[in-house]
Amino acid sequence: MYKRTENQLILPDDFFLPFGGKLNKDNRWVKLAQLILWWKVEEKYAQSFKKSMKGQKALSVRVALGALIIQQRRRATGRRPTRRRGK
Repeated sequence: MYKRTENQLILPDDFFLPFGGKLNKDNRWVKLAQLILWWKVEEKYAQSFKKSMKGQKALSVRVALGALIIQQRRRATGRRPTRRRGK
């Protein structure tokens, strides 16, 4: 199940930080987020879900795509390092 987001454009000054402060407009992730046409990406993303109201609510497009972008940019595998046995 996917529920479309009302407003995908959240500017750094409008973003709520629970611990106070503001996002830095010069931060590389903030700059990248401003380049993405979130409403357009959400159109495609929403089409991949069934219209059913059953099941767990899907992640927002910003969370899902944002996590993938960060993973690729940081060359992260998403796996924890394995421990050597016997040491």
